[in-house]
Amino acid sequence: MRISRQASLKKFNTFNVSENADVIYEVEDISMLKNIVSDNNQILILGGGSNILFTKSYNGAIINLRNKGIKVLEEDKESVLVDVCSGENWNDFVLWAIDNNYGGIENLSLIPGNVGAAPIQNIGAYGVELKDVFYSASGIMLDSLKDFELKTSECKFSYRNSIFKNELKDKVIITSIKLKLTKGNHNYNIEYKGLKEKLSKSELSLKKISDEVIKIRQSKLPDHKLIGNCGSFFKNPIINLSKLKTIKSDFPDLPSFKIDSNNYKIPAAWLIEKSGFKEKRNKNVGVYKNQPLVIINLGEATGKEILDFANEIKETINNNFNIQLKEEVLVI
Repeated sequence: MRISRQASLKKFNTFNVSENADVIYEVEDISMLKNIVSDNNQILILGGGSNILFTKSYNGAIINLRNKGIKVLEEDKESVLVDVCSGENWNDFVLWAIDNNYGGIENLSLIPGNVGAAPIQNIGAYGVELKDVFYSASGIMLDSLKDFELKTSECKFSYRNSIFKNELKDKVIITSIKLKLTKGNHNYNIEYKGLKEKLSKSELSLKKISDEVIKIRQSKLPDHKLIGNCGSFFKNPIINLSKLKTIKSDFPDLPSFKIDSNNYKIPAAWLIEKSGFKEKRNKNVGVYKNQPLVIINLGEATGKEILDFANEIKETINNNFNIQLKEEVLVI
């Protein structure tokens, strides 16, 4: 374990924002977690830092989980139950699954961050969400220091949301998750338009789907090592049919995706572009040229500058469409 005091958070967040924390614990051995929790009153759990924006220094302890390990717990002819430690890089795990011919997460290739953050956000992309393969999450309750395991039905998964972002926010440390993946005959999902256009059913494989997803993501999203960003900053809003008809009366080209009989998901990127923010820049902050959902740090932007820019986008869209965008990113 490495302990750093009054340390910079720049290398711990993909926005590359320079803020400090009182103390940072880089933890490989989770047996040390309970002692760390007991010794600190205010704690923030941090994985890959790919979904967080620091707007100020953190007056408390940050636990950066770095525990590693992937273990097959059960398997039969059709499926395999895999236990993955929170400190594993998510994309490395996806590639491991593909190498072993385990399916279900190939559409989630190249999502940044670590495994432990995946259920918090219920990560998803190209027609697949984590909940589709999720079995359980294990970890420690911060108040009682008791171990817990929550099954899928207990996690209250919804679009980019879970119990870990609500009732259990700042109350648990997820140390590992279990996923149930497929073996042999896979149920490939290429319903996303970009995948359909490039792939045909006769040539499908886990690797081909993963490779195409990676190409699409790389064409739309900047490498955070070169340009600070957290991927999609906002969630795609869900609106009712009445509001959809109202907007479509003025903007017939509005894309929409039916959720149920009265609710539709619309692209936040479309709203941002229609509101005049395509490639817009404001000093050290801007909108990425290939994907309006991505806010980028153009140099030495502060977290506050990035948040102010995001709030300008939100206010403009609310004024233009009477829609309140919600952040995917956790703002500290």
